[in-house]
Amino acid sequence: MKKFKYQLLLLIILTCNSLLVLAQTKRYDAIYSGVPWLDDRGNAVSVHGANIIKDNGKYYLFGERHSDTSNAFVGFNCYSSRDLSNWKMESIALPMQRLGRLGPNTIGERPKVMKCPSTGEYVMYMHADTLGYKDPYVGYATATDIVGPYTFKGSLLFDGKPVKKWDMGTFQDKDGCGYVLLHGGDIYKLSDDYKSIVEHTNTAMAKGFEAPTLFRNDSFYYFLGSDLTGWERNDNYYFTATSLSGPWTKRGFFAPEKSLTWNSQVTFVLPIVGGETTTYMFMGDRWSYPRQASAATYVWQPFEVNGRSLSIPKFQQSWQVNTQTGKAIVSKIIGSEIKCSDRRIQYFGKWRHDSANTMSAAEKDAHLVFSFMGTRFGWCGLACPEGGYAEVVVRDRHQNIVLKSVVDVYSKYPENGLRFISPRLKKGHYTITITVLGEHWYWVEKSGRQSGSKGTVVSLKNIFVEKA
Repeated sequence: MKKFKYQLLLLIILTCNSLLVLAQTKRYDAIYSGVPWLDDRGNAVSVHGANIIKDNGKYYLFGERHSDTSNAFVGFNCYSSRDLSNWKMESIALPMQRLGRLGPNTIGERPKVMKCPSTGEYVMYMHADTLGYKDPYVGYATATDIVGPYTFKGSLLFDGKPVKKWDMGTFQDKDGCGYVLLHGGDIYKLSDDYKSIVEHTNTAMAKGFEAPTLFRNDSFYYFLGSDLTGWERNDNYYFTATSLSGPWTKRGFFAPEKSLTWNSQVTFVLPIVGGETTTYMFMGDRWSYPRQASAATYVWQPFEVNGRSLSIPKFQQSWQVNTQTGKAIVSKIIGSEIKCSDRRIQYFGKWRHDSANTMSAAEKDAHLVFSFMGTRFGWCGLACPEGGYAEVVVRDRHQNIVLKSVVDVYSKYPENGLRFISPRLKKGHYTITITVLGEHWYWVEKSGRQSGSKGTVVSLKNIFVEKA
């Protein structure tokens, strides 16, 4: 019995030490797009359909909390940050309700939070629905503290009736007036207390046009959205106007055509207002089902805004923004490169070296192992239409797991780039294992058509290691 207690105590100490390493040393130095992010607890940041608001000098990120087993509502998460790169888990701001429209086996999506100027309350809006997406409406919840808990109030009413559409967003204008946006381009003005609708400001002007997102720069309004392709990516586009009631002029794509908006779907645009300038940050989702909690990622990019012109001309794999000045700069990923053919990388299972100078495998449990001395590592490889899921595990010299993550390497077009980057860890000896899970993401649309990956391929082009 004494031996068992000793072993249990030792296990607890080792676990606590590992968690302490995660909590104290994990830091990201930039915004990295399309790779998993780990929060202060070492868990994947889960905030799809998100928005960010700034409150008392801190940024608060709200989004969908997911599981890897179902698309049913399990809550909305809240994280906080001062630099937009490192995120602290604050709360499940709105958990699953015991009964009702956000109870078990329901849908809750695209939460958006605004602070009401007239009441000081924080009001959260969301798309609530049945599991089969058959009965949508816009719901709302309120809280006196930004991190919650939020109290679900039911449907948002206009002329005494629920607004029954699905994809939605919000916008707060310079005068403090709040608006709810709906797919197709509908804009509804909120009451002074943000708890009902008083005006239908703009009627839908486009077929589809889901994921509605709106922001303002000077006298111009920019209304962004995407085509209807289920959870598959497409080229998002935008309209401009000098009044919320229009007329709205369609301007086309804001990312290069066929980039599929850098493999993402718009969810929000954050103005990062500083003492010298304002950077407008595109926030996009990379959906990944069923591993939506562990493998779905985010694409955040700085916009170029010039009059009526809006663009993301080049994908920035990593970039930084000074939240004090508002300036954004491109950052470089520093480290020593280890090519996939390096003998220090051990391959197990059926891997092949292809013409793109990558090693790839599709067989379940095929894996590679690499050890290094340093503080951080990254994995670069090819994402492709046959891409699948991989698991990354990092162990310290005592073989304790320091971090673990699931990575999705699917893309509708071949794309070489960063697939994973670890936060900075305490300098030491680490062993990386990358394993092919033999699974891939897919989505079955309402029509019954299945989209997503056609295979389970995982590839490695090179690994880079930061030693300092």
